[in-house]
Amino acid sequence: MSRIVQVAQHADDLDRAAAFYEQLLGQPPTARFDPPGLLFFTLGDSRLLLEQAAPSATIYLEVDDVRASIEDLRARDVPIEGEPHVIFQHTNDSLGPAGTDEWMAFIRDSEGNLVGLVSHSLTER
Repeated sequence: MSRIVQVAQHADDLDRAAAFYEQLLGQPPTARFDPPGLLFFTLGDSRLLLEQAAPSATIYLEVDDVRASIEDLRARDVPIEGEPHVIFQHTNDSLGPAGTDEWMAFIRDSEGNLVGLVSHSLTER
């Protein structure tokens, strides 16, 4: 079975990107190599690599509560591209925890990349 080891994301300014992602992820970078200009964050069993040579990608990050995260980010003037909404109701465990709603919202990071935020909450009946 394969797993994602690393995802690369474009960053023009590593200092600015480091500050943005440190606040978003609630943890400092794991490593920085300058030169050549590589910044890493550990996310579970995977790494997020920020570098100038990487293309822009849409990444999806799990947060505890999308709605609360968006309000916090809005207060810090982070551009909100898509408001929190339920994207899917999980009736089984095939894509997420059964009996939960999957919430999603979108923001722009400090480098202009689109970032999806995802959380799960018990389905309200």
